Amino acid sequence: MHLIAHLILLLPSALALNPETIVNALKNAPSQRVAELGDAAFVKTLTSACTVFKLEDDDVCVGAIGEQGPILAHALRNISPLGSTATKLCEGTFGLCQPPPVNEWSVPFPPPPVSSDSESIPTTERVKSSGKTPFQVVHFSDVHIDREYVPGSDANCKKPICCRNFADEQMPPSEPAGPFGNRNCDSPAGLAKSMLEQIAGHHTWSIFTGDVVEAAVWIVNKSEVTNDVTIFNSELSAALNAPVFPAIGNHDAAPVNNFPRDATVSSQFDAQWVFDLEGKEWEHWTNTTASTEETHESGSYAVIVSGTQLRIISVNTVYWYKQNFWVYDSNTPEPDPRGIFAFMVRQLQAAEDAGQRVWIIGHMPPGCQDALSDQSNYYDQIVQRYKDVIAGQFFGHTHYDEFEIAYSDYKDRSENTAVGVAWIAPALTPRSGNPAFKVYDVDPDTYEIMDAKVYMTDLKSPVYQVKPEWQLLYSAREEYGPLVDLAPGSPLDAGFWHRVTEAFERNETAFQRWNAFMTREGDVRTCTGECKKLAVCQMRAMRAEDNCHIARPTSTFGDTERDDLAQAVLSSSPNKSGHRRDVNQCEGAGIGHILSKLSYKMSVGHAKDEVTKTFKGRLDDIFASHHQREKADL
Repeated sequence: MHLIAHLILLLPSALALNPETIVNALKNAPSQRVAELGDAAFVKTLTSACTVFKLEDDDVCVGAIGEQGPILAHALRNISPLGSTATKLCEGTFGLCQPPPVNEWSVPFPPPPVSSDSESIPTTERVKSSGKTPFQVVHFSDVHIDREYVPGSDANCKKPICCRNFADEQMPPSEPAGPFGNRNCDSPAGLAKSMLEQIAGHHTWSIFTGDVVEAAVWIVNKSEVTNDVTIFNSELSAALNAPVFPAIGNHDAAPVNNFPRDATVSSQFDAQWVFDLEGKEWEHWTNTTASTEETHESGSYAVIVSGTQLRIISVNTVYWYKQNFWVYDSNTPEPDPRGIFAFMVRQLQAAEDAGQRVWIIGHMPPGCQDALSDQSNYYDQIVQRYKDVIAGQFFGHTHYDEFEIAYSDYKDRSENTAVGVAWIAPALTPRSGNPAFKVYDVDPDTYEIMDAKVYMTDLKSPVYQVKPEWQLLYSAREEYGPLVDLAPGSPLDAGFWHRVTEAFERNETAFQRWNAFMTREGDVRTCTGECKKLAVCQMRAMRAEDNCHIARPTSTFGDTERDDLAQAVLSSSPNKSGHRRDVNQCEGAGIGHILSKLSYKMSVGHAKDEVTKTFKGRLDDIFASHHQREKADL
């Protein structure tokens, strides 16, 4: 329990220290005193820190830390405070360290086929388009439906999400919640129904890149996840009457982000029930084979879309997510948790052998700052090997309308080296801006994207709370094509998007329109100068080690690139409920968010002396109670 144990013990003396001093102290302080206490005392200690420093309401502190604390404690007991794993945890949770260099590992690939004269046969060439009329596919993500949303409840509350009848909220509400949602709340069921009604008129079939459950992670349990997932899948079937190909999100488990690398963990944290549930729920859209894969491949599956030569590979990306604390439970690097990469390679090789094209779908984009650099690098190796097979990659998680480009040479990021693009869908939940979804025009020969149209509904519209009106926000081809002289019939491929980033660098108006489109014009934040440079860098990085993110203590727990791009803006342009800014878009108020706020308070010296004394007193009580139990046991 070394790293956070050090932090807890040092809190009384380290509050005024700068981050470098804290890190040095973390690496050199003794840890046995807390390490011997066990999960219960570990949770109690962190909870005391959360409540004393008023990082969240007491119930949020108790719930979030109680759910995820034992997982973090398990990881910390198994790693050295001076190893690379501890450094990754320090960076991913506190922002007090920079990520270590990528552990070198080569993804195992099947040998290329060999001809009769013993020469290797070249890999499959890209399929050519015959110019047929495109068909439409809808991409939606991060619906975060709150089944306990209550119209008329307070939308300007003290909790990480609002619009519920919390027992400790003051009445009457200062800002009554409307029936179709609010900027401080997750999606009411009526908003999801409205979106599905719109999707039905736009698609041949759909892809959904995860996160069904709302962000009240401090009280989410297995029963709620099971109920929410089952209801939403039924709603999808009833409304769309066409296949939906989903991916698992980090919120689609309980506790949140709970996907152990070891299949032999205790029943309390076993995530197999998630895979069993989704395999059963999704089988009528996929097939029996895919259902079996979903169950036995840790949430990943592959399916060939009926009537096409397109293979969809759905990947569980949460095994590469920095807030899945199970990824930190060993000093020995595990390059391919649960064999996800091996599964991808098998499926991609099968597609190449059969002359098929592939779409990869998953929740977390591989280049975002939430992704572990090691696994992002290995994912990139797969993209490079099968670049002529992969026609599209689709993700969600950030809650913003974005894209990431992969390059064959990251030291020379150019149109000529651009080999792949990740399409990142906007969210339904109003927490990230105006609710939205994407519609792709897909070439029926190459399965490449010819256009991407974003449809949104405006929270500020005078009719929104009566009946949301969905409208076209923009067409990527019409918006960006003229900036780069896109030829008729050309796809919106990686080379196209690289040229768009070059246009953003020289054309401020075009960049600012993209900046507004990120949130569907719903929560536009200023982004100029260094912010713009970071934004363009992140567009050019489907590999996390190249996304220009610099870890730092922050009051926002950074699980979206937007938090990193707008550090100054967060404090200078709050919305009506300014306290809402301290909760990230995807993660919600989990233990990572709480610990990050704790490190932020330490690094900026916000804590008061009397608060420090109170916390030290609680620590003494915890230690004394532990020693009394030890004596009783003897």
